[in-house]
Amino acid sequence: MLEESSLAHEAFSLAGKLAIVTGGGTGLGYAIATCFIASGARVVITGRRVAILEEAVVRLGPNAFAERHDVTDASSAASLLERIESKYGLPSILVNNAGTHVKKTLAETSIEDFRRTLATHLDGAFAMTQATAPLIKRAGGGSILFIASMTSLIGLPLVVAYSAAKAGYLGMVRSLASELGPDNIRVNAIAPGWIETPMLEAALAGDPERRQKILLRTPQQRFGKPEDIGWCAAFLSSTAASFINGAVLPVDGGASIGF
Repeated sequence: MLEESSLAHEAFSLAGKLAIVTGGGTGLGYAIATCFIASGARVVITGRRVAILEEAVVRLGPNAFAERHDVTDASSAASLLERIESKYGLPSILVNNAGTHVKKTLAETSIEDFRRTLATHLDGAFAMTQATAPLIKRAGGGSILFIASMTSLIGLPLVVAYSAAKAGYLGMVRSLASELGPDNIRVNAIAPGWIETPMLEAALAGDPERRQKILLRTPQQRFGKPEDIGWCAAFLSSTAASFINGAVLPVDGGASIGF
């Protein structure tokens, strides 16, 4: 029994792993970093706001590190990874989490809104993945995660730019899973449902009907917790998920299939 327990612990452990979480200072990124550290990993969180990153690192503890990085500056991803390798070693895990949200009608969404949203999600995640994948390969393989969305799977009004960006993640995941699989790099996506974060509160602000509609179509009849996404990310990055590649896992209380 003791041997079986030890095997299970090892399968789900991230001990010895270095993870990078973009947008890791707040919201889902912070929750993912928290769960990674609890699973034994060291974590580098990135973001634009240094003060928020520094506060997060203090709360996360000695296995967390901060590096300022703006994912919209795609050309700086390579230098970020050079810094990370020199200071912390080779990463085994990348989580493309950083994002932005635009809630506007089609008529109100400017081309600048649309391009900025795609640049943050798609250009940023592409550049980070391109810069990180060779290091993960040198580390012996690992996991790349994209934090997708319900808008990757179902149609929602007032978020056309965000929906286009998050749907684009799924094409990237499938292509990269096929390309990087031979290098022992697994590429997957998590599609969070409606999770209690500042971004959700901003999206639902002043819209009680939308809030109620979400709860009515969610079989569990509640919003998710950030750690629901964090533990899923830890699982998908562990040996326990070693044969999961190219998947999109909804963590949504059943909202994507509920009625």
